[in-house]
Amino acid sequence: MKETGLSEEEIRNILNDSKEQDLKYEHVLSSMCSYPHRIAVQAHMQFIESNMGDFGLFQGTYNLEKEVLSMLSHLLHHPDASGYTTTGGTESNIQAIRSMRNLFLQRSSCDKPNLIVPDSAHFSFDKVSDILDVELRKASLDEDLRVSVDSVKSLIDENTIGLVGIAGSTEFGQVDPIDKLSEIALKNNLFLHIDAAFGGFVLPFLEEAYEFDFELQGVTSIAIDPHKMGLSTIPSGVLLFRSSDFLESLKADTPYLTVSTQYTLTGTRSGAAVAATYAVMNFLGKEGYRKIVAQCMELTHYLLKKLADIDVHSLIEPVMNVVALEVPKPDIIRSKLAKEFNWQVSITQNPHGLRLVIMPHVTFEMIDSFVQDLKQVLQTI
Repeated sequence: MKETGLSEEEIRNILNDSKEQDLKYEHVLSSMCSYPHRIAVQAHMQFIESNMGDFGLFQGTYNLEKEVLSMLSHLLHHPDASGYTTTGGTESNIQAIRSMRNLFLQRSSCDKPNLIVPDSAHFSFDKVSDILDVELRKASLDEDLRVSVDSVKSLIDENTIGLVGIAGSTEFGQVDPIDKLSEIALKNNLFLHIDAAFGGFVLPFLEEAYEFDFELQGVTSIAIDPHKMGLSTIPSGVLLFRSSDFLESLKADTPYLTVSTQYTLTGTRSGAAVAATYAVMNFLGKEGYRKIVAQCMELTHYLLKKLADIDVHSLIEPVMNVVALEVPKPDIIRSKLAKEFNWQVSITQNPHGLRLVIMPHVTFEMIDSFVQDLKQVLQTI
């Protein structure tokens, strides 16, 4: 830090230069985030100083949070769900498993609790394992790249605290057979957490219905991210529990705040993100989200058609707006697309392929341009 501050003009110039170095979403086909909706941005700025870590000071923002939780609880078929707004899927997953572990240890003692997750689970669960000292057991996937029910069953023992199902896997956009996982959880008296960080704002608005939420009695918690397909600002996540007992297991005393207890992982929380989520959900409504999801799916099928014209095909039929492509040397193609055409795509690990996410910022023109550039890259492989 300098002794004397810079002028506003100097700061603006530095910020503008830095912003220009950021890749624009118009060349991003790898991210599960997008431009937030304009009304979310406006709300975010209006509530920029609100701190939900001490929400007694910000009662109006806290009321907005309760409205967000209520809207999502109804959307996910359990109006009485408890929870709070988080920074996103990673925090939500950590807290969900932390509550599992705490409640499990209240009723049973064990030296090394374990958690069963699909092999397709987000890397945040590796962080969960490290932070909470819970053994991670990864169940294999079936031919449709969904978790194998038989594999899950084979990994359960007396130290298993719970199961995880994915509703919109990061790599493939697949939905695990959560109805079957629910049955297993109920039969074995286990908790079941659903990571719907991405799919939570997609699946309810698709034409085809998928069972993945609290409608299934075995589901005990759900992570859903408004800052992904919900088009809220970053960081906007939500964690919901079937019962308030889960929240109680996370309680910490906060005697010097305006509230006496806290259930969250972070202390300071963004009230701006809460307001942004409230604003965009109420502005769009279910009808608005259905239109956005329908547009993303239309673009997804358009992409597949254009790719077929250059003899590139998907590894699996997309469930949602995530596409995994079968291509030779995916790592080299990814690198060439970035260096030669400034496209950012990602890769899948097993099976190895190219991964694209068709977010609301994607257009038909963007897809046409990408396919043309991909064609050129393939000719050099």
